[in-house]
Amino acid sequence: MGRTLIVGDVHGCLDELDSLLEKTRFAQGVDDVVLVGDLVARGPNPKGVLDRVAKIGARSVRGNHDARLLEVRRQPQGAKPELVKLAADLSNGEWHYLEAMPLTLDLPEHGALVVHAGVIPGRPIEQTPSEALLTIRALDERGRWTDDKRATALWGESYVGPPHVVFGHNALDEPQFHEWATGIDTGCVYGGRLTALVLEEREIVPRGKAAAAKLTSVQARRAYCAGHPGPIR
Repeated sequence: MGRTLIVGDVHGCLDELDSLLEKTRFAQGVDDVVLVGDLVARGPNPKGVLDRVAKIGARSVRGNHDARLLEVRRQPQGAKPELVKLAADLSNGEWHYLEAMPLTLDLPEHGALVVHAGVIPGRPIEQTPSEALLTIRALDERGRWTDDKRATALWGESYVGPPHVVFGHNALDEPQFHEWATGIDTGCVYGGRLTALVLEEREIVPRGKAAAAKLTSVQARRAYCAGHPGPIR
């Protein structure tokens, strides 16, 4: 076995994904690539991203945008035109890859769980609604989970493991370093960076800010989508 590269939200940014794989010296057939979801939408080449990850044997959890594209396939009426076009362009193999994405991936050799958005602190994973796994960002003033970008109580601040949760979805200027959770969506599609957590064989994810030493990033070539990752809170 080789290393495990856990990659943040790609959002169709194929050039940046290729650059990140090159920078980390990814060795196909040796290293394992795991993505936190949102492979498609907003960026310039989602179809190319799906093709690349399939070719290198990468695994990915399902993101909310991946889930939305699957819904467009079932019900295209009223969907955004770019998603309808993408749905029409995908091959059967690419649809199979999307449909096979689980909501969570266990990496016991690293003491880690990979999920797109996060988990609800204090609730067993198997009892967590799929919508929360796909969209949670924070907890509101009553302790309920929310996707509200204005909420300041990030869910990772309250989560106690094990396992250590590695996640994306909440695009911020900098990674999130919590004691038992590490967020690696650094807003590539908004002109930020694409980030990977690079773990040696059987290495346990470092806790808190110690995880920073295991991160590798590449700068986005440009901003592909309006908006900007928020500041770390």
